[in-house]
Amino acid sequence: MAISVLIVEDDHNIAELLQMYLEKEGYTVTVAGDGGQGLAKFRAIRPDLVLLDVMMPVMDGWAVCKSIRAESQTPVIMLTAKGETDDKVSGLKSGADDYITKPFEMKEVLARIEAVLRRSTGVVAEKKARKLTFEKLSIDMDAFELIVDGKKVDTPPKEMELLFYLASSPNRVYTRNQLLDEVWGFDYFGDSRTVDVHVKRLREKLEGVSQNWSLKTVWGVGYKFEVI
Repeated sequence: MAISVLIVEDDHNIAELLQMYLEKEGYTVTVAGDGGQGLAKFRAIRPDLVLLDVMMPVMDGWAVCKSIRAESQTPVIMLTAKGETDDKVSGLKSGADDYITKPFEMKEVLARIEAVLRRSTGVVAEKKARKLTFEKLSIDMDAFELIVDGKKVDTPPKEMELLFYLASSPNRVYTRNQLLDEVWGFDYFGDSRTVDVHVKRLREKLEGVSQNWSLKTVWGVGYKFEVI
């Protein structure tokens, strides 16, 4: 069963970003937009871990953390724009297990979550399947193998990652910028033609293999892995 995370964050964009990445890693995610709502949802769902912003309406993060700690030992990681030592000390004194300062890298957040869960419960979240199978096509990211019509096809890492990402959400259209963000990372400074080049190379490997799926261009928007 997937590990559940409660995100208590009043910045909608940050909350959405955290939710997207955590769900991609196999966590079950619930979001609350203020401290009062966060405490209510905590009591309702009893999550395995809480990501808790400090500066929020209704109740601030320190008050929420103290309330959680008064009734539970559920791991809490504080998120805040404040980086001063006193603020970190206050968060830890409130009962927080860890403290991450904004802006943060998602890789850091994921690593901190796994570390806190490992310390507190000895487990980490179950990962989503890293292998996708369609007619005459297998994309195995653990073995880093692309099998097309029964034959292994040598494929560079970024092409594999791009194909896996598109095929993970069949028929969903992604813009080039979304694909750059998700596959190449937010700190990538290339242009959208990078995506076009990789799609072109993938098509050369996949064209005509099956009538039930294909890499499609959605003109003026981007690309999708279409499954009929």
